Amino acid sequence: MTSTPIRTAVAGFGLSGSVFHAPFIASNPAYELAVIATSDQGRQAKARERYPQARIVNTPQDILALADQLDLIVLGTPPATHFPLAKAALEAGLDVVVDKPFVVHSAQGEELIQLAAKLGRVLTVYQNRRWDGDSLTVKKLLDAGTLGTVTRFEVGMERWAPEIAKAWKASATAEDGGGVLFDLGTHVLDLTLRFFGPATVTFAEITARRPQESADDDVFLALQHESGVISHVTINLNSHLHGPRFRILGTEGGFVKFGTDPQEPFVLGGGLPTDAEYGVEPAENHGTLELNGQRSIIPTERGAYPEFYRILAEKLDDGGTASALPAPVDPADSVAVLTLIEQARALAA
Repeated sequence: MTSTPIRTAVAGFGLSGSVFHAPFIASNPAYELAVIATSDQGRQAKARERYPQARIVNTPQDILALADQLDLIVLGTPPATHFPLAKAALEAGLDVVVDKPFVVHSAQGEELIQLAAKLGRVLTVYQNRRWDGDSLTVKKLLDAGTLGTVTRFEVGMERWAPEIAKAWKASATAEDGGGVLFDLGTHVLDLTLRFFGPATVTFAEITARRPQESADDDVFLALQHESGVISHVTINLNSHLHGPRFRILGTEGGFVKFGTDPQEPFVLGGGLPTDAEYGVEPAENHGTLELNGQRSIIPTERGAYPEFYRILAEKLDDGGTASALPAPVDPADSVAVLTLIEQARALAA
């Protein structure tokens, strides 16, 4: 790595900026966390306390005004702002990380990809659930062929969240990028495509159950992959009793995994990505593998969100778009996810 750190700004300091981005940028010596944007006074105070070296500004536009002093911007702002802010940042000469959902419409994503290529800028999307410990465990099993030929893949993210904590989420419609399909759904659909390749949505239930919900909070999708796998995707914020995170059936065996990846709650609790216990899941949450009628417990791989920024730093240090190294997430993957969401909404309608 070069001795010059990547001068980075984080736009937004809610859950996204404060938990999923700033701690990992600040703990990686390849980066300098130079600017944080938030207009909330309480969040500004928290940012100053945690990152005294960073300049605190009010808006993403304030970051763009400092573009000549920066290399990279991370957008942790509401979904409807992603397209205009990413476009403006690319045109200002910055490399860009966009939190999920990438944008609201697949056509917007295609436009940003083309613009980034034209301007020679790196554009990537923060699909951090690829580095959940359970996702890494599933990928290891699939790569090893342990289950044989997979026939059915079931993936879910379920929570009990009867109240909507953020005002913008309560008022955001699907056209604004609101709802659980754009939120948690982008994670599970990304994993589904990553594991089993291109797919088409064949069935969709998209429902709003909470009285204050403006978009959707209970979703079930069935997908048919070109590889032959059938995927069932469940995302629900009205679940007292959570289903499996993963359930996979193959010709040689099956695997089931419950529980929630520990990285987010660990950081929320004040832990750091550099702590020895970071990303380590308790043994009671490990998954179960069944082969030939015999069940065994499979230890969960250590969660690895820091990998996203490690991979990105290597690409930027190696010349950015001129480098043959891949970005941590190809934005075309996120456009494929948005296409599935558009298919699902058309079917549900």
